[in-house]
Formats: sequence, C-alpha cells, structure tokens
Amino acid sequence: MTSAAIHPAWLSSLAFGPLGRRRIAVAEGDPLADTIAAEVATAVGAHGGSLTRDVAADADLVLAIDEHAAIGEEGFRLSRRGGRLAVVAGSGRGLLHGFFHVVRLGEQAFTGEDADESHAPAAALRMLDHWDNMDVHPVMGPVERGYAGASIFFDGGDGLPGSGSVRQDLSRVAVYARLLASIGINRVALNNVNVHAREARLLTDDLPHVARIAQEFRRWGIRIHLSVSWASPILLGGLATSDPFDDGVRRWWAEAADRVWDAIPNFGGFVVKADSEGQPGPFAYGRDHADGANMLAEAVAPHGGIIHWRAFVYNHTQDWRDRSTDRARAAFDHFSPLDGRFRDNVIVQVKYGPMDFQVREPVSPVLAAMPQTRLALELQVTQEYTGQQRHAVYLGRQWSEILGFDFGGAGPVAGLATGGFAAVSNVGDDAFWTGHPFAQANLYAYGRLTWDPSADPGAVLDEWIKQTFPDAPAPVARTVRDILDRSWETYEQYTTPLGVGFMVRPGHHYGPDVDGYEYTPWGTYHFADRDGIGVDRTVATGTGFAGLYPTPWRETYESLETCPDELLLFFHHVPYTHVLHSGSTVIQHIYDTHFAGVERVEEFVAAWDRASGSVEPALAARVTERLAEQLRSAIEWRDQVNTYFLRKSGVPDERGRRIY
Repeated sequence: MTSAAIHPAWLSSLAFGPLGRRRIAVAEGDPLADTIAAEVATAVGAHGGSLTRDVAADADLVLAIDEHAAIGEEGFRLSRRGGRLAVVAGSGRGLLHGFFHVVRLGEQAFTGEDADESHAPAAALRMLDHWDNMDVHPVMGPVERGYAGASIFFDGGDGLPGSGSVRQDLSRVAVYARLLASIGINRVALNNVNVHAREARLLTDDLPHVARIAQEFRRWGIRIHLSVSWASPILLGGLATSDPFDDGVRRWWAEAADRVWDAIPNFGGFVVKADSEGQPGPFAYGRDHADGANMLAEAVAPHGGIIHWRAFVYNHTQDWRDRSTDRARAAFDHFSPLDGRFRDNVIVQVKYGPMDFQVREPVSPVLAAMPQTRLALELQVTQEYTGQQRHAVYLGRQWSEILGFDFGGAGPVAGLATGGFAAVSNVGDDAFWTGHPFAQANLYAYGRLTWDPSADPGAVLDEWIKQTFPDAPAPVARTVRDILDRSWETYEQYTTPLGVGFMVRPGHHYGPDVDGYEYTPWGTYHFADRDGIGVDRTVATGTGFAGLYPTPWRETYESLETCPDELLLFFHHVPYTHVLHSGSTVIQHIYDTHFAGVERVEEFVAAWDRASGSVEPALAARVTERLAEQLRSAIEWRDQVNTYFLRKSGVPDERGRRIY
C-alpha cells in the first residue's frame, strides 16, 4: 500500500493549515530540527506561508534550540506576544514536541492571549510494544492480538517456517514514526514478547535490517527495542544452558549487546517475557526474576541500555477445582519479595490490573508494593478484551482513572511508575491504521496521557477529533464525541458485569462465552452457581488478595459494605439477590445493564447514520460497517449473558423483558 492511500489519522494536511499560512523560522544544526523544517516546508507549500532557517528573521513562529535552557531533554518553552509565537527547547527532541504542540493548538496558538509556559513529559520513557511476528503464526496470525491487518515491520514470509523477514519497503514505518512523534512516544519495541525462533534471529542475522527500521524512527527522536527470548544463548549461540549464573551465558549476552549497539548506536534495550505462559526463563535453573533481569542488565549497561522485564507471570496450568489458587495474586507473590534487588537499568513492567487488561478490574497492588524498583505501568491500546477494534471503545477514560488512582498517601499511580509507561500497540497495515477509524483515538490518547497523566481524557478526545476531522461540520464532531465519550461504559454494560471479567470465547477472546474459561487451566473464573456469583478474594474467607493492598483499600475491598459496585464480583462471591449501593440487586443489575448497553449502541448507529454523509466516503463506510458489527455483537452478549443468569438463578427480570 502506498503512503498516498493511507489515512493520515490526526495529521491531515488541513490540521497544518494555521501553521502553514504563516512565516516560520526553524533552527539549523540539529537532525530533528531538519525533520521539523521538512514538515514546515510541506505545510507552507500547501497553505501559502514561508520557511526560513534563520531564527533571527522576522517570523510569526520561531522554533529555536537553546542548549542552556533549563527545561529538560524533551521539554520546551512556549511564549506568545501579540500573535507572535516562539518555541525554545534544549534539544531537537524537545523542539519536535514543541512543534507538534503548536500543530495541536491550531489557530489558537497564534490568536490566544499572551503567554509564557513550559511543558515537559511526566515520565522519561513512553513506549509502545508491538506484538508483531516475522512468520505468520498459525493461530495468532501476523500480529498477536492484532486487529488491523499485517505487521508494518515484517512481511510474514511465504507460509514456510522461518521465511518471514523485515519489509524491504519501510515507507509505512516512516509515516508511523511521524504519528508517534506527534503524540510524544519515544520508544518502540518491534516484535512479539512471545519470541519465536524466527524473531530470535533479529539479534543476529537480521541486525542490518533492524538497523534500517531504527533509522526511520531516529529521524523522529524515537529509539527502538527488541523483545528477546531468554533461551537465545541456546537457540542462537549453541550453548547448552541459559543459566544466568553461567559465565558462558553472561559472556554471550554481553557480546550480543555489543553487536546490537555497534549496528544501532541509539538502540534502547531488550523486552523480556520469562517463565510465563510457556516462555523459558531463569526458573529452569533455580534462579529468580531478579537474577535473570540483572544478568541482562549487566550486559546492556555499558551502552546505556534498559531491560524491560514483564511481571505478567502466573501459573497457567491451574486446577479449576482448587479455589486456593488465585491468578490475581501471582505477580504480587512473584515480584514483591524481590523489591530492591533489581539493577537500576531494569524496569519491571506491570499490567495495570492483576488479571489481563479487562474492561474493569482493580489497579494492581504490585504498583504500590515495590518502592525500591523502577516500575513501568503497562496498558493495552490494542483492544483484546474491549471489542478488538470492531467495537468503538475509547479507553482514555479508563486509563485516566488508573493513572490517577491513589493507593493511600503514596500519590497517584502515574507517580509510582518511575520507569515510565508501556502499552501494546494497535496498528497494522490497514488503510486506517487501526481497523476501526475511531480506534485511532486510543493510540492518540495513550501518547497524550503518558506525556501528561493529569490531562482531561475528554479534552484529549476533543484534540483528536479536531485534528482528525478538521473540516467536518460541527454535528460530525459532536456525534463522534458523543459516541466515544460514553463508549467504555457502554461496552462494560453489555459485556462482563461488576468486575468479574472474561466470559469471552477462548483463544481469540471475541464475543460472549460465559463458561468459556470456567473449567480451564487459565485461572479466569467467575464461580457462578445457582445461589450466586463472584470470586471470594477476601482475607477472611477467600484467597487473601484484598489484603495485598495498603490501607485504606484493603479494608475497602474486604468489606461488602464498602467495596465499589463495579468491582464487587472481583472481590466477593454474593447471592444474586445481594443489593448493590445503587439499590439494584446483582441479578437485576445484570439484566438492566445488558439491555441498556444494546440501547446505547443502537443510539450510536442512528447518530452515525445521520452524520456520516458529511464524512469522506471510505471512512464513513468503515465506521458504518464496524458499528453494525458492534450492535450485532452487543445483542449476542446481552442475550447470552442474560439467558445464562436467568437459567442459573431462576430469578426473572422484574421488567418482564424477553430473555431466552
């Protein structure tokens, strides 16, 4: 696909109009300043303005570098006097962020009141993890949990094992790097954390091709990382062991790191998933996660490299009969005893919830339990459990709640994530990048909220709409805003109730299957019986998970009287007739929300039908098609969940609606 056929997302030519109509001066002497100048040249060429590289010239906007400016490596200062604008940064990276800030502001950048303000990211690392496969996986396809086509990095090969390779044409990667730079992303991991034999060779045979990808990102101030297999010394080096205490293993990793940084001087580091879901790790040698991570950290330290070690570690061969085992406890039990043992260049990457990116679950207590360890908060931009980019679900509001969650005096989660942020990307080679055009809003929001976790997710959504639909009539913007602003709550209404989670089809995780995982080894149970539903995670009678939280949350979650309704079934097993704080019983809440969720989606469909005639036809058609599927799926969720619990409980809907 040529770049001309790719949807511009939030960087349409029209979004650059306010800047492109003016006289712009851009600093010289920095590679990223050259990138900015090329952007400006395109904008003024399209809209009639002018570009100079002389920052002393008379201009409406001056973009300058002052190496002595005390605003951090990525920060910038913006000042406006009488409609003239100046952006000053201490580096090219900061200047690039300042440039895109002006693009976001649009005409307001030049017409607002006089101002003098500084901007800097809340965290130094803001990363996207791609779960892209070099070979097309027989189950997961070209991108694990990918819902927008094939990988933009790898060609997938010809179907034979080991035939996949890095794409020769990386023009799509260049466009993607520009999109990420515009929202403040500064790190990208290229390949799946479940590293197969073919991806393992990115460390060796394919390094020259990885370097080509790195060059495309370097122009936009973004460093690349690779996911690596713990068994690489065996797979690639012919060693008999991967024991982190083995001198030969340590030497192999040190030499591997030397080769990578020789090929890619600004390489970022390695991402590791070990001893989880069948991936190899240090447990095989009687070592723990700190032993494994620190060995790799030692290898990359001379190059300033980082090890991201994922905390998604649990027993995935559980016995469903044994209620003493709790998958939710796993990351805490594995990692909290290791606090203080990880090297400074290790970042333990923790999923936001204790289970697996559900539409509703509590914030992971691991984030409060390891104050002496650099932790990264891991989110999921790809919508594995939130409609797989067939459903319109804006996740900015969910992430804002997570980022602002305070464990009790320690401050918000955003401040505890001293290792920054990571998230699973949601793009592929689809013309609209994310399959559903509205799913672009999640990629945009991830970048903006990790730059400033205190930002209003509604305002972030408005930014995306303004730039993505710059020439659309006001009713279109209002319609998109109304659909997406209510979409997370709506999806929760017609899927899994009160924090219980899952209830999806095993394997692909799309669509309802209430008992799909109930008797499996994966530990994702709801324990519904004729009398009630929910998982007892209390200290008094359950798995004790509630007690892993600091005060006041341990007491809040332990008690039926104080546990929030939206998390009730995550922490408690209750009768269907239990009365929620809302005044409804559990069973009636299930019925009511599932009917209400479908009604909401019907409203979305009708609203888009009225507005879509004012939108570019291909985009309008894609959204129409996706909303139709969302409505079909929501009805299926409603009918399966309501029917299941009517039959299980024997309690009828008090409003007499049709349940099968």
